[in-house]
Amino acid sequence: MTQHRETGWILDQLADCEDAGIDLALTALALADAARPGRNLKAAQDHLDALLATLRERVTSEEDCSSAIRRGDLLREVMVGVYGYHGDAETYEDPDNADLIRVMERRRGLPVSLGILYLTLARSVGWTAEGLNFPGHFIIRVDGEDGERVILDPFHDGADLSVADLRGLVKAIEGPEAELSPAIYAAVSNREVLIRLQANIKLRALQAGDYEAALATVERMLLVTPDDHWLWRESGLMHMRLGDLDGALAALDVYLSLAPDGADRERIAKVVQELGQGRP
Repeated sequence: MTQHRETGWILDQLADCEDAGIDLALTALALADAARPGRNLKAAQDHLDALLATLRERVTSEEDCSSAIRRGDLLREVMVGVYGYHGDAETYEDPDNADLIRVMERRRGLPVSLGILYLTLARSVGWTAEGLNFPGHFIIRVDGEDGERVILDPFHDGADLSVADLRGLVKAIEGPEAELSPAIYAAVSNREVLIRLQANIKLRALQAGDYEAALATVERMLLVTPDDHWLWRESGLMHMRLGDLDGALAALDVYLSLAPDGADRERIAKVVQELGQGRP
């Protein structure tokens, strides 16, 4: 069963946690709770426990689930067959699709939010499963004990993706000239998965013109990757847009301490200098 820790504790420990030690689902729930506190977090944690327990029961009753194909089948049986999770194609842009608490309540979500649940389930029973660096659409890989692998699409009911499927998907996303490359099959870290989830929330806030919500999302992203100089840059510029010069200077100073030498760092250094001169 999951450990029902306070979400603040999870986020406070996140920066110092080894990537492999990050529990994707619990951390995504903590981030969702931090964004919109006061909801029934325990119900979401209890539901996660139920998901994990159901998969464990299925695995225990199996004579052999060592193959990647059978593991993919079991994940689909639990996520889709038992609990009715599906990708939200009808209201894809709804911010709730990237909020794991709401995803669990609605049984609908984005590829990455659903993928977090698939990955958490697979790993809870000791299977090797990874998110992949596929452009524009989050997919996962599940390994079997014999070296066989399957690639699943969490958004489309955990469907197996063949090489032809993947080629068609990359062309649909990047254009007819695009082709599969080894980089597409590269595994992404847990932090990268969480950043991808939060980036969806930030994008929707920006599209709605809600810069305060976008900035709050960037600040949660910095809990995940506090040494990401681009996020500090983004934070500083958003503070500027909102008229918070002190916040802008603080964030951009961190950017300058982390960013490599180059034209962008020089530009931001000039911005910081001008902001400092403009303060009373």
